[in-house]
Amino acid sequence: MNLRISYLLLALLLAACASAPIPPTKPDQPIVNQADDVTTETRVSQNLNELLSQVSQTQEIPLQSLESAFLDAKTISSIRKLVLPPSGTFKKNWLAYRKRFIEPIRLKAGKAFWEENRGFLSQVEQDSGVPAEIIVAIIGIETIYGRQTGNFRVKDVLSTLAFSYPETPNKPAREQLFKDQLKELILLCWTEAGGQLPAKNSTQGVNSARFGTCLNQNSSYAGAMGLPQFMPSSIRSFAIDGDGDGRVDLKQSPKDAIASVGNFMKKHGWQPGMPISFTVQSDGIPAAKELADGQPQLKHTVQELIDKEVLTKQQGDLQSGGVEPDSKAFIVDLPYPDKDGSDQVQYFVGLNNFLTIVQYNRSYFYAQSVAEFAEALGYKNQSVVPVEDTSKAASSKSASEKSKHKKTSAKKKPKVN
Repeated sequence: MNLRISYLLLALLLAACASAPIPPTKPDQPIVNQADDVTTETRVSQNLNELLSQVSQTQEIPLQSLESAFLDAKTISSIRKLVLPPSGTFKKNWLAYRKRFIEPIRLKAGKAFWEENRGFLSQVEQDSGVPAEIIVAIIGIETIYGRQTGNFRVKDVLSTLAFSYPETPNKPAREQLFKDQLKELILLCWTEAGGQLPAKNSTQGVNSARFGTCLNQNSSYAGAMGLPQFMPSSIRSFAIDGDGDGRVDLKQSPKDAIASVGNFMKKHGWQPGMPISFTVQSDGIPAAKELADGQPQLKHTVQELIDKEVLTKQQGDLQSGGVEPDSKAFIVDLPYPDKDGSDQVQYFVGLNNFLTIVQYNRSYFYAQSVAEFAEALGYKNQSVVPVEDTSKAASSKSASEKSKHKKTSAKKKPKVN
């Protein structure tokens, strides 16, 4: 899958969780803090102090409070390796990726999580329009419902990636994105500790210990936190209080996590009652291969894909579980090597809701895994349009056509003097 990345699309990566879920860790595993070499440590420290001074000036937070909170910040050499792109010989494997996440243990945990939170999931589904199965699937794939939330201190992660990102072609853009996330983390933690923004150069009402605890919480190797693995900017923009205790806690509160995932998906354009993706028909594979460009952009109409035999007529019929013919879509290509090592590709047609999942984690593998995990939980990947809504729409259309006919007839009448 050749995803040509622009700065704008890189921002999508950080919309919620900035990377694929981290390798398995034990919940009580100690946080990792590995100091890098002295030269790197010094350079990172200088750049970090400059950023803290900037935040202090723009937000009127006492510089001493920020410097004290980051006094023990360290660079972590291991995460610099984790964010490196794969080697040239690496082959992406959709089947292996799918097997990792859609498996019995995770599905069993998903069903248990759903049962424990069934009532609240139904409420969030009604409020946001996002199916409970999708929310459960996302949290399951991200952290197995809180079992794997990462074991790096978030302030160390973001400081390392903001000022010591490995040498890659996109290093400047990536460093800027993590600088922005580090700023967002500081503002997030300051307000969580009781502070105001701008702070008006006062620490009144700020709990210093709570400020430090927030900055030191564990995260993935990319700085994503909590059950749903939100980046700091997403927590500030989309996380909401689901359990009604007056604060957002994505690490300990399943209700906060559920409500926040539903809110994120809703705000990013989830279409209630619409499917996520369709499998490409065998006769349409050559056309799908030609149209696949790795760009997650809705650029083809469903009717166009039907004409090219990529989709069936039924998939362009809203009442048959499909979507409207003028709905937009794009080609999703999921590569994998077969048993002989030859390159193969499984093709799907991604719809608007597929793109919404991609904005949660910019990976076709991830989005299709969420869809199939949800289906394993009972999600029906087809349109769900209430009969009364379609009747009203048909009635409205008929009335509109009659009105239009009357106006046209009136215009044709000869003028009476």
